[in-house]
Amino acid sequence: MSASQASSAGGRLQGKVALVTGSTLGIGKAVARLFAAEGARVVLNGLPAEAGLGEALVAELGPDRALFIAADVADEAAVRAMVERGAARFGPIDVLVNNAGMNVFAEPLAMTAEQWRRCLAVDLEGALHCSRAVLPGMLARGGGSIVNIASVHGHRIVPDAFPYPVAKHALIGMSKALGIQYAARGVRVNSISPGLILTERIQAWLDAATPEEARRQVELLPCKRIGEPEEVAYTALFLASDEARFINATDILIDGGRSQLFHE
Repeated sequence: MSASQASSAGGRLQGKVALVTGSTLGIGKAVARLFAAEGARVVLNGLPAEAGLGEALVAELGPDRALFIAADVADEAAVRAMVERGAARFGPIDVLVNNAGMNVFAEPLAMTAEQWRRCLAVDLEGALHCSRAVLPGMLARGGGSIVNIASVHGHRIVPDAFPYPVAKHALIGMSKALGIQYAARGVRVNSISPGLILTERIQAWLDAATPEEARRQVELLPCKRIGEPEEVAYTALFLASDEARFINATDILIDGGRSQLFHE
């Protein structure tokens, strides 16, 4: 099917099944909403404590369009069960968006061993668990798209933000490695690296900052505004769709040009 045929069929993801991890808030929620609007049936995911948020999103999108499954992506068995349950409801997973993640910003010598383990387990190993769970089906069908949500921290280093950039650098590398590994079998793997995006967490951070500090964060951006979750979601939609069928093993920065500045 050509890109134009896909677009005219009722949605850019019409007939596809997508799994979006960490989809109760922020970027993941924006991705889930957009994917559903573009014709996909969406398996939503979050931690058990986020079940209320997940079910509210199911009610918004419609039970014929969305299913929420609580699972910690760091738990490989829970991920396999999630993929099996989602496929039983909607059919095999065509698109995976690995969005679930957590921030651990610490000074390396002050960081605890548990902070290191948990950050890597969620931000890197979680994406691997989900990829390994959906890849056999994608390879058997000869097609699929995996989109990993990395970060500008995977390109630029900020002091006292350890080990988050370690995980995000590795996630970008894993995306490229998997993309090359399975390219000849019809599966594409790409990543997106958002910069400062106005999620609930960033809004809370700005609310707690002084007006001067909040204004400085905006002034540092070449476009003089913070990005919106939907702007990341549209890039994920493009990469997930057949329109991007020749884009593979690539990372796309979405930071308003901030990472290209020589001076801060």
